[in-house]
Amino acid sequence: MGRDPGLLPGGAVDPTQVPVQRARGTGRVAALTFDDGPDPRTTGRLLDVLADLGVVATFCVVGANVTAPGGAALLRRIRDEGHALGNHSVDYADLGSASLEEVEAVLRDNLRIIRTALDDPEAAVPYFRAPNGNFGRTGPVAAALGMQPLGLGAVIHDWDACPDRTVATIADHLRAAISPGAVVLAHDGGGDRRTTVEAVATVLPEKIAAGFRFTLPRGGGPPHPRPRGGRATLGRPAHLDQEQQ
Repeated sequence: MGRDPGLLPGGAVDPTQVPVQRARGTGRVAALTFDDGPDPRTTGRLLDVLADLGVVATFCVVGANVTAPGGAALLRRIRDEGHALGNHSVDYADLGSASLEEVEAVLRDNLRIIRTALDDPEAAVPYFRAPNGNFGRTGPVAAALGMQPLGLGAVIHDWDACPDRTVATIADHLRAAISPGAVVLAHDGGGDRRTTVEAVATVLPEKIAAGFRFTLPRGGGPPHPRPRGGRATLGRPAHLDQEQQ
């Protein structure tokens, strides 16, 4: 694998090649992950919802959306409000049949895009999720670059090809997906995801009232992200648990 002395690893602690499928912590814990953003139509509203509830999540971002109008500002807000970042490729091109060299080039390019937008060459990007869930040879490359691969986990079926993306249906899917230890896959980009955001706003208070805590996926970075300002309150409210394992 190539060497780039100017590019620091993503920041995952002892990443594995095998995609993780479980949330940190024990008991009623779940990890929320949002793919394909940032998107000015929905990501800001989603961040408002998470901040109001004191919940952290992982955002797996696409480089082309980071460089699109409004993308960098949303990415900075994601970082500043204490959420974790994941590398979701530059343009969502499928990497299932890509060579090791091709995968490495894509992951490095998106890592640079993210850090340039954040104006921080050391910004942590401790997770990676393969576009379309087609992992191919991405696992060892992501781990070597300091990013923990994420499996698909519990999918809520909220993308454009799904036949029913009403708030009620997505909320039902989200209720079922948030189970002890689950890594939940939802979307804040890749199309109009306003119904997903409203489903999140509906279901999370229910789950918190039922005793669920929202953590990060296993692996990744330090025990919890450190907010750098912004609205989120991450001083360990009752429903947060950021254990490393």
